Amino acid sequence: QLQASGGGLVQAGGSLRLSCTASGRTFGSAVMGWFRQAAGKEREFVAAIRWSGGRTLYADSVKGRFTISRDNAKNTVYLQMNSLKPEDTALYYCATGPLMVRDGSGYNYWGQGTQVTVSS
Repeated sequence: QLQASGGGLVQAGGSLRLSCTASGRTFGSAVMGWFRQAAGKEREFVAAIRWSGGRTLYADSVKGRFTISRDNAKNTVYLQMNSLKPEDTALYYCATGPLMVRDGSGYNYWGQGTQVTVSS
């Protein structure tokens, strides 16, 4: 299972930190990723990290503003989101998979999503 949390309402320019804790069958996956889906839009990749080694990958739209990190002892991945913009408003999902890819089809376990709303 993947349990995501940390979403909320924030003003533009503000920050939020999302968390995703893995347990059960998801625990052995090599990569944790974050995706988001805004109302009326397709799901898009945000960031990913390898549990071992910590290699990261970011979407161009969040590079320099968002930071993904992990705490292996807690089986938890974080997404620190700074300088938030109204266009970051979306339902954010965490997912695990074997490969570090931007395509959601490469992830086989998904969390329930946490809503992030950025007001202008």
